[in-house]
Amino acid sequence: MSPVLPAATSAISVVGIGADGWDGLPARSRRVLGAAEVLIGGPRQLDLLPAAECPGERIAWPSPLRPAVPGLLAAHEGRSVAVLASGDPMFYGIGRTLAETVGAERLHVLPHPSSVSYACARLGWAVEAVETVSLVGRALAALTASLHDGRRLLVLSEGARTPAAVAGLLRERGFGGSRMRVLEQLGSDRERIVNGTAQHWTADPVDALNVIALDLVRSPDALRLGAGPGLPDEAYEHDGQLTKRYVRAATLAALAPAPGELLWDIGGGSGSIGIEWMRTDRSCRAVAVEKDAVRAERIARNASALGVPALQVVTASAPDGLAALPTPDAIFIGGGLTAPGLLDACWAALPPGGRLVANTVTLESETLLARWYGERGGELVRLAVAQAVPVGGFTGWRQAMPVTQWSVTKAGVGA
Repeated sequence: MSPVLPAATSAISVVGIGADGWDGLPARSRRVLGAAEVLIGGPRQLDLLPAAECPGERIAWPSPLRPAVPGLLAAHEGRSVAVLASGDPMFYGIGRTLAETVGAERLHVLPHPSSVSYACARLGWAVEAVETVSLVGRALAALTASLHDGRRLLVLSEGARTPAAVAGLLRERGFGGSRMRVLEQLGSDRERIVNGTAQHWTADPVDALNVIALDLVRSPDALRLGAGPGLPDEAYEHDGQLTKRYVRAATLAALAPAPGELLWDIGGGSGSIGIEWMRTDRSCRAVAVEKDAVRAERIARNASALGVPALQVVTASAPDGLAALPTPDAIFIGGGLTAPGLLDACWAALPPGGRLVANTVTLESETLLARWYGERGGELVRLAVAQAVPVGGFTGWRQAMPVTQWSVTKAGVGA
């Protein structure tokens, strides 16, 4: 998050503009832009303003944009500043960055219809029933977590080649039969819709200003990945170090992720707990701590394949590798419980209200958890799973190793 600038009295106007440019702006937005001494925006947006009606000094955003915002605004303190944004500035736009930098109270936002509103209007889709995924400045793999049979998605494109990349991802993930529509230059007199399917997509490149509409269709033989915890074990690349499906679901229930929260997944193994924590909500974050470099690389591959490429992987031993990490809302310990000082370090790192969940299958670690349970409370359970398997011509139960799980919420300061 960018630092908030010192308090100031001058307001910053943030004006949304569409592909139709000056002609599509309401009178109020035109007046603000015409009166501004400084006009800041992307080159494409600035070029939409007629010089005669908007005589202010024009400044294009540098790259990278976000680190430059505080200095650029401070340099023009005391002058009337108008910032241009595509569509609605508060929908995946510059408005959020400005609010976090100067404070929302200094902004005067004049929104324009967003590309999502235009797209839904053209398609006859209800805005509230459609999920939107932005690939602007984000990894293509982030789309994977939103792929579900029968769903409708709108994808905000990075540029002209994004639709072809999306089509390739859909084919790889078993969604090649999905209908794709690319809506170009929405709101302008150059609007166009390109139709096709992911399996047979050939329109490359398209106009750089586009939104992709997807009607998702999963192939019957593609692995089904639900929205809840407990993905199939075969969804993961692993070497045997994997919290199995049913124990994983119980573990996520005990961790109780909520939007915006951060998890430490210690002894990451294959990364399954951190990955499924992040899949519960786009704003959830996780750090997987794994001392084995090969496994750490595997965690990153699993995270990308399952739609959460932003999962942070730290290759280090715990507790040594924990010191520089941001404060967690929850901690899961899936390995290394008997490492000297690990539980103490994790407990010290948790804020009041933070949750800790630890799983083990060994008597030594179970003894340690029993002691901590006696001192700190919480819940100590044993999870046992048996699966039906062939026994000759009949069927019997094969018992997996039971897992002892301790879960606890830190009660308060000094607890």
